[in-house]
Formats: sequence, structure tokens, C-alpha cells
Amino acid sequence: MDRYVTDIHERWMGLALDLAGAARGQTSPNPLVGAVVVKDGQLLGSGAHLKAGTPHAEVHALQMAGRAAVGSTLYVTLEPCNHTGRTPPCTEKVIAAGVSRVVIGTLDPDSRVSGEGVKRLQEAGIIVTTGVLEAACLRLNEAYFHHRRTGYPFVTMKAAVTLDGKTATPTGDSRWVTGEEARLEVHRLRHSHDAVMVGRQTAVQDRALLTTRLPEGGKNPVRVILDSQLSIPLDIPVTDTETAATWIFCTDGVDEGREAELRKRGVSVFRTGPGPRVDLEKVFQTLGSKGILSVLSEAGGELNASLLNEGWVNRVMFFIAPKLLGGKDSPTAVEGAGWERMEQAWELDGVEMHRFGQDWCVTGLPRQTRREGS
Repeated sequence: MDRYVTDIHERWMGLALDLAGAARGQTSPNPLVGAVVVKDGQLLGSGAHLKAGTPHAEVHALQMAGRAAVGSTLYVTLEPCNHTGRTPPCTEKVIAAGVSRVVIGTLDPDSRVSGEGVKRLQEAGIIVTTGVLEAACLRLNEAYFHHRRTGYPFVTMKAAVTLDGKTATPTGDSRWVTGEEARLEVHRLRHSHDAVMVGRQTAVQDRALLTTRLPEGGKNPVRVILDSQLSIPLDIPVTDTETAATWIFCTDGVDEGREAELRKRGVSVFRTGPGPRVDLEKVFQTLGSKGILSVLSEAGGELNASLLNEGWVNRVMFFIAPKLLGGKDSPTAVEGAGWERMEQAWELDGVEMHRFGQDWCVTGLPRQTRREGS
């Protein structure tokens, strides 16, 4: 493609990406997808996938375009499906609409789709172009892609720290490390993730709600608590399951009576083996098998260290406040044994920085992680 054609394709794909991103937090376990129908430089239809089990983005866009879709170009962020699931195949809708060209952001790694959507469209005589704004399309659905290729959820490790790396005072006071804008962004993150994870100590000490509290509402993630001995008090917020589901992972030898009490409250309990600690492999296997594509870890330093040591962290997100707390006993975001040499430190690739009020958020991808399918 020449630069002019490339620019046109990227312009319309950019709009499709914006449409897809607007549904963030609503579509899991399905991916975010946006689509637009264009002919002679005019936008005829647009749409996004809004919820699993409802029509896909291509269907919304083609319905809006109506009969004018004949001879048009369809831009879609993800390869159209070619199988019958909870909805009919999108490829047949595209073919029936008389579309002449389909421009795709990226192929779908789902074994029921991968390449088959493109093949079906080409067999019908439709011109297919792939890989337009591919990096952005991949980033949009990084959790979906990771889950499809590995069976595990995509894990983001989030922490709020002072400039000298502290998460709380020695007494445990952490309200508030960061400002209102940064805390609002954390609620947006909860809305866009399937689950939020903490250890027992964080759940108890902070009396954390772990719910989404945005001015416009939002989706509450599943609250995942790692509690090896199942010793969590029954009167803390996360045991109230009326507003959000709570799943607790423990070891095999826990008290059956306590487990029964938690189940009466609607809490789901999962045993992961003999211990002495919760088996993280079994935790993420279970989450992945239950359709949890993304996990936001808001854990303390010890659990964060374990997640990093075992390679479960796919993205790091640290909100850094311009404060100096000091204190050798003040907890930090990553504890554990640490490393003996600087060259052993976890390093991040793809580092980005964003400002939220007076605070900065630094994100990156750890090099030392389970890279299969990332």
C-alpha cells in the first residue's frame, strides 16, 4: 500500500479502535471489537461489541449502513468470526451485505477463528487487508490474546507508592498515598478487569471493599483473596457478597466449619493443595478455566514478590506520589528476600508514563515473566 492508502486505512481503523475501547469492562470473556463501514470516503455505519452474547461490532455497523453497504469497505479491529457460538458467524453477515473489502487490525488467536475468517471472506471474493494498526489492536485485547494462548489470565500488578517507595507507614496507615485523580483511575482499572486480587493481610488490615466506585457506576470485579489458612474474619467487607463476588483460595487442611460459614455468606472457596502456602499455579489455572481473562493485583509486598518470582506478572503499574515517607519499617511494594546483585533486578520493557493530578503512573512489561503467548 502507498502512504496515502495507508493513512486512510489507519484513520478509519483508529475510529474503530475508539469505538471498541468505549466498551471496556463490558465484553469479557469476549474481546473488545469496533467496526466502521465506509464508502467513497463517507462513514455509513459504526458499531462495537457491547456484551458477550449480543451482536458483534460488524453486525451493528452493517445494520446501520443498510443497503448502502454494497461495495463498501468494512474496517474491523479483530478478524470476523467464522463459527456459530452464542451468535451466528459474522463472515456470513459481511458477505450477505455485499461488502467489497475488509480491513482487519489483527487476526483472532481463538482456534475456532484464527485465519478461518479471512479465508472465508477471500473465498467469497472479498479483498482482505490485515495488520492495520496491529500493535494498537493487540494492546486493546492483550488480556484476551494472552488467555487464548496460555489459558491463564493476564496479570497487572498495581501499587501506589511514595517517591521513596513506601506503601504505608509502619502502623499500616495508607490513606492516602496518591491523590484523587490517581485513585479514580484505579477504579477505572477495576471496572476494566475481571478480577482484583489481594492477600489476606491486605483484605483485613485495609478493610478493603475492592469494588468499583466511579461517578457513572461501573462493573465490580470478582474479588480474589489468597488466604492459606482460611483465617479471614467473617465481619470484613469482602465477605459481603451482595455487591460483588468473593473467591477465596486456601490450602487443603483448613477448617471445614469455617469454610461452611463462608459459603453461607456466598463466598466461593477453592483449595489448592497441601500448602503451606496457596499454590499460585492452581489459582491462575482455576481463574483461567472460569473465564477470568484479566486480574488486577492490588496486593502487598510479600504477595507481589511471589507473583514476580514465579513469573505471573504481565504488566506493572506503579502510581508514584511526590511524597517522602521514610522509615525503615515502612512497607514497600515488593518485599520478599529480594536480590543480592543489581543485575538480578526485574527490568521493564515498553515503559510508559502518565500523569494523574500531582501523581505519575509508570507502567511496563517485566522481562522475567511467563512469555508464552504474550
